[in-house]
Amino acid sequence: MAFNNNEEKQENQPIAFKVYSDLFLFNKQKTLLQSNALYQYVLETSVFPKEHPSLKELRDMTEKHPRSHMATPADEGQLISMLVKLINAKNTMEIGVYTGYSLLSTALALPSDGKVVALDITREYYELGLPMIEKAGVIHKIDFREGHALFLLDELLQDENNKGTFDFVFVDADKENYINYHKKVIDLVKVGGLIGYDNTLWSGSVALPPDAPMEEFIRDLRGHVIEVNKYLAQDSRIEICQLTVADGITLCRRIS
Repeated sequence: MAFNNNEEKQENQPIAFKVYSDLFLFNKQKTLLQSNALYQYVLETSVFPKEHPSLKELRDMTEKHPRSHMATPADEGQLISMLVKLINAKNTMEIGVYTGYSLLSTALALPSDGKVVALDITREYYELGLPMIEKAGVIHKIDFREGHALFLLDELLQDENNKGTFDFVFVDADKENYINYHKKVIDLVKVGGLIGYDNTLWSGSVALPPDAPMEEFIRDLRGHVIEVNKYLAQDSRIEICQLTVADGITLCRRIS
C-alpha cells in the first residue's frame, strides 16, 4: 500500500480512494503534504539540521513506541519553538505531553527564567522522555502536573493572579474536550498571547463527507474536531490562523 509511490496511478482513481491514500500517508509520515518526497525535503533541508541533539534523541526513542502517532512531528516542534521566540514568551503551558517533544521544544526556546506548566493525565510517557529533557538542561523550566487537565485548569483559575498571565498555550490532548479547554484557557492567556490547538485538520477528514472511508479512530473524533473549528472561528475574543503544518494547527491570538 505504498500510495506515495503511485501518485500518477491515483489520478484515475475515484476521489474516495485518493482521499483515503492521503490519510494513509499522513498516518505514516505525519504530514498532510501529498508528496512524501517534498516532506522529506523540508525535514532534511530545514528541520533536522537545526534540531537540538536531545530533541533528536527523544524523537528517535518515541518512534519506537507503540503510540508514536501521538508525538509532535519535528517540523511542528520547530514551529512551536519559533513562535515562543517571536512573541518573547516566558510563561507558557502545554496540555497533553506524551513523551515531551513539543514540551522540550518549548523549554529550549524559553529564556533561562522561563516556565512551562505541563499538564497530562499520566506521568508514564513523560517519564520516558525525561532523561532527554534532563540532558538538555531545561528541567528547571518545567512544572509537570499530573491529572485531568480540566481539573488542573480549574485549580489555576482559582488563583486570580494566574488569569491573563500566560504568553503561550499549546493544546494537544483529548479532542472531545478542546472546546472545554478553550473556555478555561482563554482566561489564563494574556491579551496578545497565543493558544495553539493541534490536529485541527484531523488527517484531512474534516473536509470529507461522513461516509468517506477512514480509520475508525479518525471517524470517532472527526465530529469533535469539526465543532472546535467552528467554535474558534466564531469566538470574537480571538483572531485565528489555521496552518497546514503536520495535522493542522490553529493559532489563536487573544484580542479581548
